[in-house]
Amino acid sequence: MNNDLEKLVYQVRRDILRMVHAVNSGHPGGSLGCVEFFVTLYRRILKYDKESDQNDMFILSNGHISPVYYSTLARNGYFDIKELGTFRKINSRLQGHPTNHDGLPGVNISSGSLGQGVSVGIGIALSKKINNDPSIVYVLTGDGELQEGQNWEAFMFASANKVDNIIVTVDYNGQQIDGSTEDVLDIGDLKLKFESFGWKVFEVEEGNSLNKIYDTLIIAKENSNKGKPIVILMKTVMGNGVDFMMHTHKWHGVAPNDEQLKIALNQNPETLGDY
Repeated sequence: MNNDLEKLVYQVRRDILRMVHAVNSGHPGGSLGCVEFFVTLYRRILKYDKESDQNDMFILSNGHISPVYYSTLARNGYFDIKELGTFRKINSRLQGHPTNHDGLPGVNISSGSLGQGVSVGIGIALSKKINNDPSIVYVLTGDGELQEGQNWEAFMFASANKVDNIIVTVDYNGQQIDGSTEDVLDIGDLKLKFESFGWKVFEVEEGNSLNKIYDTLIIAKENSNKGKPIVILMKTVMGNGVDFMMHTHKWHGVAPNDEQLKIALNQNPETLGDY
């Protein structure tokens, strides 16, 4: 299983790099940092049955990392892989930030205005509880995104109302568009903050490890529906898998040039076929 997932990780990285390079725009840094999370979530965690109306749901709050989202969806059969070549082009369904008005399979909400995804996810989770739907809502948000005050109102609401069928994962890479989160607006001790807001907290120190992510998501799932909302603090490396992009905010929203693309692709071999 892990060998197949590792092959998919390499291919998704290639997709991300080629997509942003082709249009000289997009956000490779955060996308590359979350590849292992997306691959694990969609291949091993999410419960989805086309014949059922009680399915797990995923919400991408930090919508600017759409390249990893689109690649993962395409590589899991939600739409044709060739459509990745339309990324950020006029009239494409694959816009820079995900939209659902064109009915793109797998995209549940439009996102990109940071700070809103957690609120939406909590609302969906509460609706599921009211309708006796046992499935779980998963949300991915960025650490810099938590500087938005709306998140903390939502966190407070979720614990007060025992919305315990939601698992929020924070991409904890310590970077945002203008620098490190510590320098821009220090978000402090997130574990203590979430605990004080009544959330059950799990941490992944190696957020780019397929095994560590899987183990933590399984534990989180086992602890759902027990009275507390759940958050996973997932420490990742921005630009993971491309040596010159790693550990810096400078690749948050910059596409590689031709030479940089060649170097990056050489570090990530083609495994499942490029689009």
